[in-house]
Amino acid sequence: MDVELDLINFAFIYVLLLIIIAVMRRSRIDQTKTLVVACLRMTVQLVLAGLLLTFVFDNPSPWFTSVYVLVMVLFASYLVISKNRWLNRKFKTYVILAIGSSGISVLLYFILIVMNADVFNPQYAIPLAGMIVGNSMTGMTLGLRSFGSELTNNSDQMEALLNIGAEPRKIMNPFVNKAVEFAMMPTITSMLGMGIISLPGMMTGQILAGTEPTAAVLYQIAILIAISVAVCMTVFIALNLGYKTLYNERNQMTFSLSDIADGQKKK
Repeated sequence: MDVELDLINFAFIYVLLLIIIAVMRRSRIDQTKTLVVACLRMTVQLVLAGLLLTFVFDNPSPWFTSVYVLVMVLFASYLVISKNRWLNRKFKTYVILAIGSSGISVLLYFILIVMNADVFNPQYAIPLAGMIVGNSMTGMTLGLRSFGSELTNNSDQMEALLNIGAEPRKIMNPFVNKAVEFAMMPTITSMLGMGIISLPGMMTGQILAGTEPTAAVLYQIAILIAISVAVCMTVFIALNLGYKTLYNERNQMTFSLSDIADGQKKK
């Protein structure tokens, strides 16, 4: 039997936030206002998304689907860039291209090859794009954080290597590789515990909607692999292209390490 939440019952979920607020106050964590604002913002955004998706699903069109996915990519790119203000213009362009190209290519492969479905069907394209692009955004944010930290923590070593004639590629490769590893860790860690420790969101949602667990498992395994590929491709492409913008044609650094440190601190 399907169970639908009415607004009154749904409102009770916000009562649980009082637990977090109480813990924050007890621990003197000055993030209560941020939590409330984030929760309200999430609620408004999801309600608006639900209304918009209802319209798109009722009026299926390749244009609506394409524009919706494009907006996802652009907004995800904006959030990543806004948290890494030290990036130069060309580096930002590579970040946008990496998120868009990796996310959309994995999405197309998933729908066309794995599902053998219509790529413009909003029922498939939009939710899958949300999961793929959203995780790519998180991975890109983590990867840039790691990359920026490596640059600032190894500034003396970098300058010494440049002075003896080392190529930027050889200097940057270890930082890029570490950033890709750091970006992949949340996805890998979650995969290790799935099925035993936790049931992932997509699978849980399908089961609650009445889908057979065995069918939900297949979809969940497929989307997790797709997400991990998208995250890996996004970070790898963006950083391998982006680091080249940090040097000029004479292999001189064109960035300020203090700007990187300050840019990572800004919200």
